Amino acid sequence: MLLLRPVTHTRSFAQRVLGRSIHNLKLRDAPVDIHPEVEEALAHNKPVVSLETALVTNGLPYPQSLEVPLSQEQIVRSTGAIPATIGLVGGRVKIGLEKHELERLADPSGKPVKISRRDIAAAIATGRDGGTTCSTTLIFSALAGIKVFATGGMGGVHKGGENSFDISADLQEIARCPVALVSSGVKSILDIKRTLEYLETLGVPVIPYNETRDFPAFFSPESGFKVPWSTSDPALAAKILDTHLRLGLNSGIMFPVPIPEKYRGAGQTIQNYIDQAVQESEQNGMASSGSDVTPWLLNRVRELDGGLSLESNIALLENNALVGGQIAVHYQRLQGSSSSTTYQPSVSQTAGKSSSIFQDVTSTPTASQSVAKPQPAKVVVVGCAAIDVISTGKTDVSPALALHSTIPGKVALSLGGVARNITEAATRVSSSAYPGLSPLLVAPVGKDFFGHILAEQTARLGMRNDGFVTVEDRTAVCNMVLDGQGGLIGGVADMDITNEFSFDAILPQLQAHTPEYVCFDGNLKADTLKQLVNYCHQHKIKSLFEPTSVYKTSRILPSIAARINEETTEAPISHFTPNLLELQEVFEQVKSEEYDLMARDWWWKFIDNLSLGTSFRMDLDQLARRPVDDEEPSKGKLGFLTEQGVAQMAVNLLPFFQHIWVKCGAQGVLVFMHIPPEKAALTGFASQRTNMVKRCIVAHGMKKDIVVVKHFPALKVDTVENVTGAGDSFVGTLVAGIASDNKRVYDLEGLDSLVNTAQQAAALTLQSHEAVSPLLSDLKRS
Repeated sequence: MLLLRPVTHTRSFAQRVLGRSIHNLKLRDAPVDIHPEVEEALAHNKPVVSLETALVTNGLPYPQSLEVPLSQEQIVRSTGAIPATIGLVGGRVKIGLEKHELERLADPSGKPVKISRRDIAAAIATGRDGGTTCSTTLIFSALAGIKVFATGGMGGVHKGGENSFDISADLQEIARCPVALVSSGVKSILDIKRTLEYLETLGVPVIPYNETRDFPAFFSPESGFKVPWSTSDPALAAKILDTHLRLGLNSGIMFPVPIPEKYRGAGQTIQNYIDQAVQESEQNGMASSGSDVTPWLLNRVRELDGGLSLESNIALLENNALVGGQIAVHYQRLQGSSSSTTYQPSVSQTAGKSSSIFQDVTSTPTASQSVAKPQPAKVVVVGCAAIDVISTGKTDVSPALALHSTIPGKVALSLGGVARNITEAATRVSSSAYPGLSPLLVAPVGKDFFGHILAEQTARLGMRNDGFVTVEDRTAVCNMVLDGQGGLIGGVADMDITNEFSFDAILPQLQAHTPEYVCFDGNLKADTLKQLVNYCHQHKIKSLFEPTSVYKTSRILPSIAARINEETTEAPISHFTPNLLELQEVFEQVKSEEYDLMARDWWWKFIDNLSLGTSFRMDLDQLARRPVDDEEPSKGKLGFLTEQGVAQMAVNLLPFFQHIWVKCGAQGVLVFMHIPPEKAALTGFASQRTNMVKRCIVAHGMKKDIVVVKHFPALKVDTVENVTGAGDSFVGTLVAGIASDNKRVYDLEGLDSLVNTAQQAAALTLQSHEAVSPLLSDLKRS
């Protein structure tokens, strides 16, 4: 009888190939250990980028030999891909290294060896530690099914190679390993012309990641040689790779990347030192020493240039990791699977398994294990980061049974906390719409199991975790029990750690990064907020306050009261992001007997200078008669602007908050802005007037102040899966946009772009099961 297997289309072409790769390794009992995170990513068709370790063992001096690979891993994560650093530890090939394993390889006293194809079996059999060269990393990437590998420079034909036959094994390996190699071309000590000729003979596509077809010369963007094709688009590079692999052409592809612009000026100087070192190697016989010549030349160049080449080398290594991650993410999308890199297993998924989220605590990163030499953060977010434990009963079980007993269902962990959500949103959009921000989350974590999970999973989302502050308290956890229909049965929120987070614990991070923007949520206690606001004022840092809830909104008022006096010339808080209820609450508290801030002469003087008279009120009335959405008149009109006093409340709060961004849910977003006289003349609004078609009121005061009121209709969302993180996604995307170019706020077109992009982020999260939609990593500026 002929047995037929059912045909399934649930797994992509790439997933089937990758599955076979890993399965074959296990069948052969190969001495290869694939890190659980990497294996999970490959199994679920998530983007993975391999990284080499010859730079750890031989290519870079200590401590850069440890700092740079850690930085490369973090950069890969920032793109949404998973890093798989490959090395040999104790005679086992490790595809994906723990930090302690990298430290072991970087330790010169351990005498790790440099591993090329010829060395693999002997090094494994003798139990050695070793750093994988470009060729060996290509081999193990191909064996594991990893399709993108990022490095510094590939080997090639050495100068004089036509006589010495000194040709790197890298060239043969890229010809037989179906992997995209992202590098800065070939090492600067080599013969570029002959290397390109050799690659052409081998049939390896060489496609510069560049606007032009110039092949880079490692430390210089141009070598004087051109190739037939080029691209500067990661999506097109991924499509080329996908096409190449689907055709079964078997070889790899080389994507040479020019060195970053900042370091190009030093290229010729370094090249002169390279030429000198090559000449010396020929004179002293080192040129004929085989594999020892490359490390000798690189060390000699560093001696001659005083570290200039080292700085450039690190820059291009990190840049190539970024490009590699971007190409891997786009390649993964072509495979027709989910783009999320979030892994949130339930208890049933992890029981009896060595899952990455529940592995031995000693092997998971903690708050103290931050990336070495972190990039300064332009945006710092301070507040709550928490673990959410969601327990959901089965639909056929009565919720009443849960009152005094357990019920069958599922338990899942996810990351939460307002500040954490805002940072994730800002991080994701900074990899697409607003690059270069490197947002930092500053939040407390405890020395407990949940603290380890929080730090580890934060890093795995591509976020920084070097802002976590370890304190003697329990990590914030919110445990909710839901019935089968999603209704809340009960729960416990353990959030004391955030409420007790002191300014003294936050200060070192602010001093280390000198950010341009600091965001903070209402989970912090009033005294901490007061010191934060004062610090921002003293150091001319823009501030954003996200109130979190109606109950916590008024915690900001002591900060405002402490900053206001007759000499005050600007609002104590730069940005305020309430919903309608939070706006009303802070307005009521501001005029209450406890604070009575509107009774001060300073406030009256500020309001008088705005000169908002009859014309402004008429414009408000006209705007209030506009429909909430021109395309759906059934949603009603904007009458709540005047009937519920929303506009009046917001305008009266402008002396305390310079920009107020009101989240109105299905009614859209309202923006109230005050532009002081010294800035008004330099903004696009200086020449703008009220435009009802664009739902924008522009009022010019007697003292040259400008007040802007603008309404943005809500975006259409077909299905709503989750409402908890939409507001945080809006705020994170908004602050990323403002921080990337603060002039954008002061121009009508720029303001439209900012808010529309933030609304798109909120809409994506509404349609996602995650606290912040992973699709924000693909969001383009509106």
